[in-house]
Amino acid sequence: MKWLKILFFSLLLFFQITGKNASAQPFSPASATGHIFAEIIPVFAASETAQLNFGRFSPGPQGGRIILTPQSTVSLTGSIFSGPGTHNAASFFVSGDAEATYSINLPESPVVLKHTTSAKTMTIEDWNSVPAPGIGTGTLQDGFQTVYVGATLNVGTLYDNPVGIYTGTYTITFDFN
Repeated sequence: MKWLKILFFSLLLFFQITGKNASAQPFSPASATGHIFAEIIPVFAASETAQLNFGRFSPGPQGGRIILTPQSTVSLTGSIFSGPGTHNAASFFVSGDAEATYSINLPESPVVLKHTTSAKTMTIEDWNSVPAPGIGTGTLQDGFQTVYVGATLNVGTLYDNPVGIYTGTYTITFDFN
């Protein structure tokens, strides 16, 4: 039993000596690295690259209509005589994220063209485009696409629409889907 007492006191002495140097270590904070991702995509944009141009013509005694397709073909109705020069559909360069779809909204109301020096006017209606107008009808192949726009110009008689230049503006909305 004496050896138990010696062992007990030896252990007690050992714990007293080492207890001061072997105090419990507090937990140290753990850290990890997080990763962040952000992607900048091209801005959805549209710009006119060619103006809608009905060309040069002369109205006859009844007037008529000039129908300009998105493919730049022209047909005349009524008493309109085609003049020399060129005509062409409008075109718009639309750009943005590759393979994105977008909608095309053409004017719903007639657009007025005004004579540059008088109060005389002509109207444009029956707008159409390639790709066709509507929701999600355009797709930005490789991030861009050209949209072609045509319409119909209503022309009066020479009295209603005297010789000169007629100008106007219109709005087409391209909506990113």
